[in-house]
Amino acid sequence: MGKAADLSEFDREQIVMARRLGTSITEIERLVGCSRSAVFSIHAKWINNGDTSSRRQGVGRPRIIKEKGRRRLSHLVKQNRPPTVAQLTA
Repeated sequence: MGKAADLSEFDREQIVMARRLGTSITEIERLVGCSRSAVFSIHAKWINNGDTSSRRQGVGRPRIIKEKGRRRLSHLVKQNRPPTVAQLTA
């Protein structure tokens, strides 16, 4: 089972501001639509570090073929004539 997507920066700021205004964790949970533990951890991160930014932005292996190369490869494959291996690798 994979991890859920990160909350947006707007949602994180909503959580912090609501906690500063005294809103309960349960009410924030309903407002933002995330789990109780997410609300608690984001608020704790803000108290300890002063920010709530996500550090998961560059995880994983870098792609070998960039977006432009992927489009070019797709275009070559979709053409009627079969491309040679040298053309595909170029």
